[in-house]
Amino acid sequence: MGSFSIWHWLVVLVIVALIFGTKKLRNIGSDLGGAVKGFKEGMKDANGDKPAEPIAQQRVSGETIDVQAKEKSNS
Repeated sequence: MGSFSIWHWLVVLVIVALIFGTKKLRNIGSDLGGAVKGFKEGMKDANGDKPAEPIAQQRVSGETIDVQAKEKSNS
């Protein structure tokens, strides 16, 4: 009663294919696959690259720019 057999899953698959159509299901699958691939590449790039420099010390034209934050006075 708790588990479904292979025949139940095949019937569900046929009903889903009839409702949505094979073209739409194929497009959904390719979109999902592309998203997973992009996520994996992003994670690989994030783990493999050196950490980014802090914004206050980024290099512009070969020179380091130092940034100092000042509080705004309320006068």
